[in-house]
Amino acid sequence: MLQAQPLSLYIHIPWCVQKCPYCDFNSHALKDQIPEADYVAALIKDLDDDIARFNLTNRRLHTVFIGGGTPSLFSANAIGEILSQVKSRFLIDDASFEVTLEANPGTVEAEKFTGFAQAGVTRLSIGVQSFESDKLIKLGRIHDSEQAKRAAKFAHQAGIKSFNLDLMHGLPEQNLENALDDLKTAIALNPDHISWYQLTIEPNTAFHSKPPELPQDETLWSIQEEGVKLLEAAGYHQYEISAYAKDGKQCQHNLNYWRFGDYLGIGCGAHGKVTDPTTGKVFRTVKVKHPKGYLQADRPALDQLNEVAQDELTFEFMMNQLRLKEAFTLAHFSQATGLESDLLLDQLNQAKAQELVEHFNDSWQVTEQGHRYLNELLARFL
Repeated sequence: MLQAQPLSLYIHIPWCVQKCPYCDFNSHALKDQIPEADYVAALIKDLDDDIARFNLTNRRLHTVFIGGGTPSLFSANAIGEILSQVKSRFLIDDASFEVTLEANPGTVEAEKFTGFAQAGVTRLSIGVQSFESDKLIKLGRIHDSEQAKRAAKFAHQAGIKSFNLDLMHGLPEQNLENALDDLKTAIALNPDHISWYQLTIEPNTAFHSKPPELPQDETLWSIQEEGVKLLEAAGYHQYEISAYAKDGKQCQHNLNYWRFGDYLGIGCGAHGKVTDPTTGKVFRTVKVKHPKGYLQADRPALDQLNEVAQDELTFEFMMNQLRLKEAFTLAHFSQATGLESDLLLDQLNQAKAQELVEHFNDSWQVTEQGHRYLNELLARFL
């Protein structure tokens, strides 16, 4: 039977200093001053509309993630106002409430970290990408290696409960030694969490129109295999395809995504997913993408509201859940989708026969081979 899922909130702040050539997120390079006060007001109106639309008054909210763009361009006062308004509208457990803010390692933003902590941010995600200056230039990043290291030190000193370093591999002209050196530098800075993922060339990016020369597949496999060993040896355990954390330091917001939990998405182009157990329906929302349109007072923030078709729910659930290293049960599948668990059994048993998943104690879990051939495994559930 379909049940209400844990609720999170994603807040999108779309501005950045300049657009990186690999970035396909909804981000806009600054041409003028950020309309900070107007945007905060628009976010709160957007949130109130969603609360009314889905009857979420007095629901418990577990996590907030403020992404972008570069949210650390906002002042600590603005972030504090947003979080104060959010907390006044939901039930909150202060002891476990996770609030993540994406931050740029540049000096100006890093000097705000203490203010962000005082505003209610409990977790920072710092977009380092690499510690090699030539790689940072190729990636269009505006910080240098020393600023990245200094940002990690500021995070330790700021009173933030936890922080993540965001790191890429498979960069232009990168070899195994370069990639592992980046990881060693990150580990030495002692973050609680490292997001380590391969650079991919996405449509509608500068890299797509003028692709850089990337490492060969053999090098990419070596980087992945040796990098995972290095992270595990340092106490960072992989819990998702590109996420590694010390014990108890997993990103709870992202875990809720992968477990097919609910989340509101407010801000320019933000996506949301909400379960309505009274109607047995799952909805997805998309907000107005461009800041100019989003800030129009007479225009609703909602751009799309779509019910997820029942024949798509199985794939959507599996697409998320199979990213995780943890096991799942068929009972959870039924509670999250409202579908009978028998719908999965044939595909899961076929995958088990090929050693892509394993079955134990009423639970199913992806094997190492299943993660390696994840696209082929997911195709079974289309």
